Amino acid sequence: MAITKIKFAQKLADKMGVSKKQGLEWLDAFVDEVTKALRSGEKVNITGFGIFKVSDRKAREGRNPRTGEAVHIPASKKPKFTAGKVLKEAIK
Repeated sequence: MAITKIKFAQKLADKMGVSKKQGLEWLDAFVDEVTKALRSGEKVNITGFGIFKVSDRKAREGRNPRTGEAVHIPASKKPKFTAGKVLKEAIK
């Protein structure tokens, strides 16, 4: 089961003693700032929680599963998250 964005914002708001609207604004601001940093090529390191970064994927040849025909897959960038030590230990 997943926690939705709205439910997560409500949990933030409850913890900080603010309105649900303000919790949602904080969550949106966090996502926006991480996105901007990744878009500009930076990585975001939140000590204990983890690292957000962009990973380069090389161009490669793939196969169409329906026809078996070779298909060129162009190079691309992919967002990546690596969990930090504290987070890993917290979910053991």
